[in-house]
Amino acid sequence: MGLFSIFSKKQLLKVIEWQDDSKDTLVYRYPLTDRDEIMNSSTLVVRPSQVALFIHKGQIADIFAPGTYKLATENIPLLTKLLSLPTGFDSPIKAEIYYVNTKQFTANKWGTQNPIMMRDNDFGNVRLRGFGIYSFKVDDAKLFMKEMFGTNNIYTLSDVTEYLKPMIVQGVTDAIAESKISALDLAANYKEFGDTVVNCAQAEFGKVGLKLTNCVIENLSLPEEVEKALDERTKLGVLEDKMGTYTRMKAANAMEEAAKNPSGGNMAGLGIGLGAGSAIGNLFANNLSTANPVKEEEMVACTNCGAKIKKGSKFCSECGAKQEAKFCSKCGAKVSTDAKFCPECGEKIN
Repeated sequence: MGLFSIFSKKQLLKVIEWQDDSKDTLVYRYPLTDRDEIMNSSTLVVRPSQVALFIHKGQIADIFAPGTYKLATENIPLLTKLLSLPTGFDSPIKAEIYYVNTKQFTANKWGTQNPIMMRDNDFGNVRLRGFGIYSFKVDDAKLFMKEMFGTNNIYTLSDVTEYLKPMIVQGVTDAIAESKISALDLAANYKEFGDTVVNCAQAEFGKVGLKLTNCVIENLSLPEEVEKALDERTKLGVLEDKMGTYTRMKAANAMEEAAKNPSGGNMAGLGIGLGAGSAIGNLFANNLSTANPVKEEEMVACTNCGAKIKKGSKFCSECGAKQEAKFCSKCGAKVSTDAKFCPECGEKIN
């Protein structure tokens, strides 16, 4: 009985290949039915961004990089050893074939379920929330199959991203802690944070055969009260900058006008221009001082020596004379000690 009659009921696989059109499949198990047999000289096609693995009884045997192969004992040495295949084998191979997608999987979303604690010098402990995207790829197909893949026929993006998100969030937490920048400067450092996240999380990705290729931080949000405080600080900084610019502009304009008329007639204008800029530049200080003016004490003349003393003093601080009240000799009205005429009748006070 010939070889063909022995395997007449079997379907000999001539070409083995996987054309991925799903865009989200990481691992694909090539379907082998009871009618399918892998024979000597069968063709194995591994496309770019793919790796093919032969597995026998749960043990990874031979791995194929992109290319086209005629299967023979020479290019499946581990499987040949496991199956004790003779050179130029005529019997069918009993093995499983898995394709691993090694392209980059981009635009995977991450976000903080719980706030990240940040220590800020101005606001103390601040709770941050953030979100963004990241990209990764399979870097070690054998390790990835060993650590992440089970007995499924297919392994998709959704199966792995839930496992990876906490690694990204932890990387963001570490990046913020290492930076030690203020809450005010967070938005200006998103790119640097993303690069630091890649460095921080790379070791964890590598443990399962993956490589984190990129991380983008799209937003880090602060509590509402901190946002308001930062807005007020920004407004104040802008206002102070504008006041300084206004002062310099007025001074320059005044000096330009003075230069046009060297006779000196516009020197007063120069002083006015400089004074106006200075006054506006010191607006906050002036408002503060006028809001709480210092009241000057009222002074009167000593009834004996005429020196200026505080109103209501019983004795003069200069001559020591007792301060007695004065009255108008004509109408009897009480007059101040330094009055020369009576404010009631006009009589001269002696």
